[in-house]
Amino acid sequence: METIEALLTRKSVRSFKSQEVDEETINTLLKAAMAAPSAVNRQPWVFYVCKSQEVKNAVIKAMPFGKYKSPIIIVPCIDESRAIPFMHDLVNCDLSAATENILLAAHALGLGAVWCAVYPDKKREKDIATAIKCKKGETPFSAIYIGFPDDEDKSKVKDKYNHKNVVII
Repeated sequence: METIEALLTRKSVRSFKSQEVDEETINTLLKAAMAAPSAVNRQPWVFYVCKSQEVKNAVIKAMPFGKYKSPIIIVPCIDESRAIPFMHDLVNCDLSAATENILLAAHALGLGAVWCAVYPDKKREKDIATAIKCKKGETPFSAIYIGFPDDEDKSKVKDKYNHKNVVII
């Protein structure tokens, strides 16, 4: 799939087949995540790949809206030890870029995915951190449900371009 096609045809998928996602594909998703730009190339992230049903159930329980059943859930976390101390808010940009790279890579590989926010909801951060057993200094940023789209998936590709949101000066 070409890059522009992937960008314009990606959609949020919330219904998945039970078919497993193989290790090579998971590694490709993680390589895509870590290829994201980050401020001063600090790469302030760690990625938890949730495969066990027990851990996935704990993540699902902690998410008020992310109640999806998928073969894997990737939880990108902020690694505070690599954040720029005087510009900490930049980690939001870094983790957003990594999360989007996972979504695009999943789509390009024929998978479906949906991004569910964890950060900056403190209760959700705490509950997800407990569910995945984060180390001290790691803060969950998002939960990305990933798998092969179910035949029942009704999500549609949307043309979101709006010329009113463009200012040419």
